[in-house]
Amino acid sequence: MKNLLKEKIKNKQKIFGTLLNMGGSYVADIYGYFGFDFVWVDTEHSPMGYKDVLDAITILNGHNTASIVRVGMDDYNHVKRILEMGPDGIIFPNVETAEYADKCMKATLYPPYGNRGSGPLRAVRYGLKPMMEYVDEQFDNLCRFIQIESATAVKNLKEIIKNPYIDGYIFGPFDLSGSIGKLGDVECAENIALIEEAIKILKDNGKFIGMAMTSTDNADQERWYARGADMVCSGVDFDYIMRESKKTSEQLKELVKKYENK
Repeated sequence: MKNLLKEKIKNKQKIFGTLLNMGGSYVADIYGYFGFDFVWVDTEHSPMGYKDVLDAITILNGHNTASIVRVGMDDYNHVKRILEMGPDGIIFPNVETAEYADKCMKATLYPPYGNRGSGPLRAVRYGLKPMMEYVDEQFDNLCRFIQIESATAVKNLKEIIKNPYIDGYIFGPFDLSGSIGKLGDVECAENIALIEEAIKILKDNGKFIGMAMTSTDNADQERWYARGADMVCSGVDFDYIMRESKKTSEQLKELVKKYENK
């Protein structure tokens, strides 16, 4: 079966998604009703355990929504365990060199192309799918992303993109700003110059470009598509809850003041 997200990437279609950080099957289920091309399931910064990740992947699959899991840095066993769950894609953060990019890609590929070990569970439907069929299928089907999050990565990008297995390059503009001593000043001239330099390299070589942000501001979303992004991940579960919780609390406080002495 073809990975629909991979087909969209191959065809350079514009895609969009949102971030799952808190865990919980309810959040994944809610996301599944709204037509996102993908949900970014984060294990780099979040407290989610493996069961949370498996639940999210399974539920999103039931909604025909792609799951892309961001893993931690330089943890081969973690990568392997995530892949056994059968996500549609995987994201490696803060890839700065061609050598590290190669190491990341090899962790997703079976020999002779890589060094992924054999032991899939949900990925082979617990044995319903023949192992070698899965091996052949995942070679082409799995979406493999890396993140560009430092000036060093931009400097080495022309070498990094020589790796044939990377499907997309996702910018982390906040961390990128930190790498040049401007942490949090995402729109500063130096940071934008680095992003534009990298985008030109990627565009000139026909690569798929992504952008990740917690903001859901429409102007921010459009800004990144206008700059050349093919893929935008916008918003995060805890922020959705926090903003509406704050709004509800403030409304109720005002009503209490209005009616408490009546």
